[in-house]
Amino acid sequence: MRNYDIIIVGAGHGGAQAAIYLRQWGFTGSIALIGDEPELPYERPPLSKDYLAGDKSFERILIRPAAFWQERAITLLPSTRIAALDPAAKTMTSADGQAFTYGTMIWATGGTPKRLGCPGEGLAGVHVVRNRTEVDAMTAELPSVRNVVVIGGGYIGLEAAAVLRKFGKAVTLVEAQNRVLSRVAGEPISRFYEAEHRAQGVDIRLNSGVAAIEGENWVTGVRLSDGILLPAEIVIVGIGIDAATAPLQAAGLASANGVDVDAFCRTSDPFIYAIGDCAAHENAFAGGQRLRVESVQNAHDQASCAVKAILGQPEPYRAMPWFWSNQYDLKLQTVGLSVGYDETVLRGDPDSRSFSLIYLRQGRVVALDCVNATRDYVQGRKLVEAGATIDPDRLADTSMPLKEML
Repeated sequence: MRNYDIIIVGAGHGGAQAAIYLRQWGFTGSIALIGDEPELPYERPPLSKDYLAGDKSFERILIRPAAFWQERAITLLPSTRIAALDPAAKTMTSADGQAFTYGTMIWATGGTPKRLGCPGEGLAGVHVVRNRTEVDAMTAELPSVRNVVVIGGGYIGLEAAAVLRKFGKAVTLVEAQNRVLSRVAGEPISRFYEAEHRAQGVDIRLNSGVAAIEGENWVTGVRLSDGILLPAEIVIVGIGIDAATAPLQAAGLASANGVDVDAFCRTSDPFIYAIGDCAAHENAFAGGQRLRVESVQNAHDQASCAVKAILGQPEPYRAMPWFWSNQYDLKLQTVGLSVGYDETVLRGDPDSRSFSLIYLRQGRVVALDCVNATRDYVQGRKLVEAGATIDPDRLADTSMPLKEML
């Protein structure tokens, strides 16, 4: 039985940042950072962008080099998956039988990729973009591949499609809804990105379900629900994630969509905190709605919130949400949460490939999606922070900077 003052379960952005903050802010007790992958903690967004494209080596996406963790006496426990825990005894057990005790725990496991649940999804050549191992395997296969089917029209699917077109692959993107980015963006953003990808040669199939992935040992095609067979030597599945909280749920912690946390990232057990993609919190920028926010920003800011509470300097979580996505020569920057919006304002001309979509809820600015419009992104942040009520015609007027509207 190994004992640590603080055990952090999950070595992604949130977990790694929590360990960094603990030492940075003076915690001198023992810390273990447990991850289920064999690597040092590394950044996840580049997996579907720079790393897949070969523009960044793995060393360049490490969160910190090996020496950093050693110098700060942070014990890394890679290739370790926590399978069960006993909150009353403050113990946990890994899948390979290791036992640990803790004083305080931070759960930062993120999520696991959703599966299609159709015949053939386990065939060789079917991948998700969630970790280095998957992307390395895909990269090794690509030289002999011509046809790729990407299933899912969210950010991951679109980013992967853009990289694969750069490699000259024939890419078909399959989306079950009637537009891409349907869960995260308004229709003008969706239609713009559909047009851009089609102009780059991506075959986009909307309103299309997947009946089966076909092949013997290796994938040879994707059968759609309408019977059409799409040829494929590689299939990439990017249809979202499920929060990785099964041990917490089995231990009786309050959870529904992820594990529930309070304003200080505490779960229903006062000695267990949860942060990042797996933590369901009441978000001020979503009108107080309880939800999970899947972003690096959220993971970092919740790490800060949890560590401050553990160190006796609690500050409630109220960080401004922001996201980004790079596709071709397009940089999409999002600030705020468009959850529950009831009106949108188009600022600029999509044909110019530089514009913004502003989201309103009950007349207040709640979010912006800015395509190659960094000035709007920076200035619009203040409108979201203020919950500003501004006439839509003024918001649409590109001759007036957003900063002058407050």
